[in-house]
Amino acid sequence: MNGTDRKLVRRAWVTALVLAGVWMPACSAQKTDAKMASKDIPDSEVVAKYGDKSVTAGEVRKNSATDFDQLELRLKQCQSEYEKGKHDVMDAQVRKLVQDSLVEKEAAAKNMTKEAFLASAVKVTDPTDAEVDAFYEENKARIPPGTTKEQISPQIKNYLSQQRQAEAKEKFTSELETKYGVRYTLEPMRVEVAAIGPERGPKDAPVTIVEFSDFQCPFCSRLYPTVEQVKTTYGDKVRLVFRQFPLNFHQFAQKAAEASLCADEQGKFWEMHNAMFSNQNELAVDKLKEKAAGMGLKAEQFNSCLDGGKFAPKVAEDLKAGSEAGVSGTPALFINGRFISGAVPYADIAKVIDDELQRKGAK
Repeated sequence: MNGTDRKLVRRAWVTALVLAGVWMPACSAQKTDAKMASKDIPDSEVVAKYGDKSVTAGEVRKNSATDFDQLELRLKQCQSEYEKGKHDVMDAQVRKLVQDSLVEKEAAAKNMTKEAFLASAVKVTDPTDAEVDAFYEENKARIPPGTTKEQISPQIKNYLSQQRQAEAKEKFTSELETKYGVRYTLEPMRVEVAAIGPERGPKDAPVTIVEFSDFQCPFCSRLYPTVEQVKTTYGDKVRLVFRQFPLNFHQFAQKAAEASLCADEQGKFWEMHNAMFSNQNELAVDKLKEKAAGMGLKAEQFNSCLDGGKFAPKVAEDLKAGSEAGVSGTPALFINGRFISGAVPYADIAKVIDDELQRKGAK
């Protein structure tokens, strides 16, 4: 697990532990008795009888096609998570084996135990009350209502302390890796995702970012300026492709997704994209039409497109592609196929981009 991945894991941990379950994994393991394992039922198999009539499995599938399609997508999501999990474990463990060996070598040279050597080499100060207060202020919008700062401060302090210790150890082991010339050759996990959709940047850019997003998602709006910073910093070295992933519990997300594509039809996707992320309180259909008119779009064409659901199939296509790639929430980025989930800081994204540019000799 590289530095970026470790930071993402820590952020997910604190969000779940301190901020009461904002993140939920897409797949959960359950014990299943082998005798209860499901089997593929042939379409011709009769699954119910009444009077002189019968119902076949094929008829059930035909009448519940949407439900079965959702289950198939769910399975693909879980398979994708499983493959990524296997790769993460391999990456984390190979680094642990190397780093443990280096620490033991250094400790032996000083005639110290590994534990004593680490304690002397990795020292951090405790978080201050001011740092706890700052963390609380930054995250209080996601803390469960009724939870006071006094109640949650011990958890915050403990988290900050553990994070600081982990970062100090990471820095120290990184220095050891440099000292001994360690080179990890395991390739990063990549997921094949079609770069199809509204785009910015040259098609031959060394780095392609495919973003799956939801215009009503508050975390997506939080990532919006970060993505803009990426484009400003890297210019033509990065190609950004936007794909739709409206979550079904966001009332206005579906039509907002369609509106962006209706605007794209008239060459104004990014203007509509920016306008919607800049004000997520105005995503109702009438407000979307007002935005379109304000951008100088042909009102009759835009309104007919939006009301008629012209691009609903395209949105569904993006949703399916994202789900098959392992997306279960938004925002989700694939940087040359490397999956990053959530509204992560600019530094985390830049680190992956820099690594990809270096791998391609384009930095």
